[in-house]
Amino acid sequence: MIVLPLTMLATPAVGGFSGVGKPRRSTGRLQRPCDCSCFLSSGNRIFFAVMPCDIFGLFQYETNKLVRIKSGRLGSLKWTFNTVIFMFICIMMFWNKEYQEHDLVVSSVTTKVKGVVMAQSPDVGAMLWDVVDHSGIFKEKNSFFVVTNVIITKRQKLGTCPEVLSSGKRCFTDKDCEKGYWDQHSHGVQTGACVKFDTTHKTCEVSAWCPIETTKKPPRPALFLAAENFTVLIKNNIRFPAFNYFKRNILPEMTETYLKGCMYNRQKDPLCPIFRLGDIVKEAKENFTEMAVEGGIIGVNIKWNCDLDQFFRHCRPVYTFQRLDEKQSNRTVYPGLSFRFARYYNENGVETRTLYKVFGIRFDVLVYGMAGKFSIIQLIIYIGSTLSYYAVTTVFIDWLISTSCYAKEAQQDFTKMKVESVEARKQKLLCVSFVDEDHLRLVKPSRKKPLQKVKAVATHPKKDNAARTRALAAVLQIPPRQKAGTELQEMPQSDCPAWCLCGRCRPTDSLQEQLCCRQSRGSCLTTSPLFDRLLLSRVVLESVLLYREPLLDLSEGGAIRNLRHCAYSLYIDWRLEGLQEDASPIMPSCCVWQIRDRYPSNDGHYRGLQPETRVLIHGEENSCL
Repeated sequence: MIVLPLTMLATPAVGGFSGVGKPRRSTGRLQRPCDCSCFLSSGNRIFFAVMPCDIFGLFQYETNKLVRIKSGRLGSLKWTFNTVIFMFICIMMFWNKEYQEHDLVVSSVTTKVKGVVMAQSPDVGAMLWDVVDHSGIFKEKNSFFVVTNVIITKRQKLGTCPEVLSSGKRCFTDKDCEKGYWDQHSHGVQTGACVKFDTTHKTCEVSAWCPIETTKKPPRPALFLAAENFTVLIKNNIRFPAFNYFKRNILPEMTETYLKGCMYNRQKDPLCPIFRLGDIVKEAKENFTEMAVEGGIIGVNIKWNCDLDQFFRHCRPVYTFQRLDEKQSNRTVYPGLSFRFARYYNENGVETRTLYKVFGIRFDVLVYGMAGKFSIIQLIIYIGSTLSYYAVTTVFIDWLISTSCYAKEAQQDFTKMKVESVEARKQKLLCVSFVDEDHLRLVKPSRKKPLQKVKAVATHPKKDNAARTRALAAVLQIPPRQKAGTELQEMPQSDCPAWCLCGRCRPTDSLQEQLCCRQSRGSCLTTSPLFDRLLLSRVVLESVLLYREPLLDLSEGGAIRNLRHCAYSLYIDWRLEGLQEDASPIMPSCCVWQIRDRYPSNDGHYRGLQPETRVLIHGEENSCL
């Protein structure tokens, strides 16, 4: 008995050079190119199945790989973190009412000011101003104005007079004045004359309302400090369109008697819509006496935050106050708030006016707010958006395991089970061997050149294995046997392909199959006595097959194909020893056809030795060829 320690290599591209010989004969049945034929073995039965391929991946489901670690410490830590996150989500949901649908307020505002003040002016004397004088002509949207100080220029008439120094320029002769000139600081149009302004200065004469206003700074203290006691009724109507909800700051329970006697107070009566102006300025943290001199702007904020749910219904206004303008005179060029108006009358048949430059406080009513009402859709959206918070637990525990805080053995096991390293797919290389070279060549497939002429991208030396040498010596002791079939004769020179250098290769259209056993002209590898005794001897091939599968049936019916493929494998083990894992072996044309002629296919078609993939599914072996 002879023991041959030769291994059969299942490789992806051998017999037929690239694993594909001639095309298969049609069976007369419609073949679907995307079908995958598989043998399913279960017990003593073998089933053949055709599974349609899912081209677009529509009938596939993918899920993440989970690693379950049985650890009391990690389990307690996980539930502690999840509990804290759950409490945080619930607190934020009820605190911010994330379960509600919200809508912004739409509002309108009207105001009514009441108050009368009497003041004494050095130039005018006693003055009595009521609501019409204070704010009757200064109505604006969502705001009201109250006069607190005034500069009065009486008995102005149309005529000519010298321009004031602060608005005009000094002159010495009429040539310094331009007739018809006017700019943004002038009180009138120049007449072209230079006239005396006072005992020491001259200015250009202008056509204007004379005498021109000369006072620039307002009186201090303010003339109308009594306006501090004025009151204002603010009526505010709101609407939330999304919920068709209407409301006003004068609540249904407020009677006429209540409104006549109430006054807003933050602590005692925060819902009263009637405000004292002094209290408004005080709530804005300002001093009415100082602010009344030059005027300013106060914001009255009405905030509506309403809960329209049935059991938590609440919708009441909240009033706050603040100053909106810059109050420091040294920080702005034009501090405060002022403007001019005039009252006209006829004096001795001449149109005359009194000019008023008034300073005051403008109150802007600003309404904003939001209403919320329960919505199942908003609740689902909030819950879905907060589920990602639980990933914090996974991230923290994964980090904890990967640090020195955890046992090294557990780190290694966890990393091995959870992390799989995958390298980028590289272009498949082909491995060839020439009888007149002592190394292997790695080449890239080419679509333009025959494989015989493709340059190598790398070379590797062949391995020298002592055990294989002893096996080869045992093979040589096997007595030669009469060859079966016809031998491969050297082809005529006219029929020999241009890429063939041994004279025994056959023509083919596939560039990948155009490979000879030599790099220079000479004898063919198939003429070596070892080729016949190692690759074509039936005794050797049967011994190798039975070494692998002792009960293999080698009867004439199915033995030829097994012998042919065994010869392919032995060639690779012999000539391509030291093959790289990422390379596919390629056999020369002359060697392939020598083996095929000795062990021919019944129908004359070949597809080469193909790799066999085995996958264990629920205890059944699924082998797809």
